[in-house]
Amino acid sequence: MDQLLASLRAAAEPTRLRLLALAGRGAFCVMEFTEILGQSQPRLSRHLKLLCDCGLLDRVREGTNVWFALPTGSDGDLARELVARLPSDDPTLETDRRQAARVLAERAREASESFRRQGADWDEMRALELPAAAVEQALMTLVPEPGRLLDIGTGTGRVLELLAPRIQQGLGVDASKAMLALARTRLSGQAFAHCAVRQADMYRLQRADAAFDTVVMQMVLHYAEDPAGVLMEAARVLRPGGRLIVIDLAAHTRADLVAKRAHRWSGFADTAIADMMSAAGLLPAVPLTVPGPLDVRIWPAERLP
Repeated sequence: MDQLLASLRAAAEPTRLRLLALAGRGAFCVMEFTEILGQSQPRLSRHLKLLCDCGLLDRVREGTNVWFALPTGSDGDLARELVARLPSDDPTLETDRRQAARVLAERAREASESFRRQGADWDEMRALELPAAAVEQALMTLVPEPGRLLDIGTGTGRVLELLAPRIQQGLGVDASKAMLALARTRLSGQAFAHCAVRQADMYRLQRADAAFDTVVMQMVLHYAEDPAGVLMEAARVLRPGGRLIVIDLAAHTRADLVAKRAHRWSGFADTAIADMMSAAGLLPAVPLTVPGPLDVRIWPAERLP
């Protein structure tokens, strides 16, 4: 009861309710909150600390940035209930939503500019003219039941966006801050309140063992210096009986991709993937092929008990 009372007291203040409403749209940093609400950073930092101390907000450090969002899973039930009870036609909240949309658009623009300055295309499926729609349709058939999902190398968050209606909780991890900025913009809105993204190393996920029902790796493995190590770590965070879904290029002879797009591997043969999965304690299933200019291969596997 004490925890509930502390949370309700913390929420019972106009600015803090506005912060919760914004967090219901996705993760924001302090500077973005100050721009949206037009209040000073020290003032908002005090409000945010109170909300975090009582569990209504999650605080995640990412390099020099700190992001604030509603907790995922059951930990965020009270926060989401409070946000749901806020009047949608409140003039102040409507103004906040318009300002938030502008901030999100600017965040996406800056991230896209970062990729352009580096001469990179953040959407590899598009850049390689791969059959993205067919790949996504195949992926959806492999995630039929709700559960906890981890998307390794989430990039712009498309996998989480696609699977959000099917899962109970989703987490995307990526090493790139620019990618995560795009993902947070994509996943803004109450429909994605159960999804979050974090900066993380795919070789050291720092998550509890047997935590996830499904782990997805889409167009990630061909960049890995140690694919076997990545699969070992992915298997570690799966529950027994949980499913790993690896989506990547089939073995090919396009040497230009290694030079121009920094691919570490020219796709993968089924035998190589099966051997790495078996070594990681996974039981490989029958792979699927999605044909295109470069064939995309989907390798499902199940974690053994």
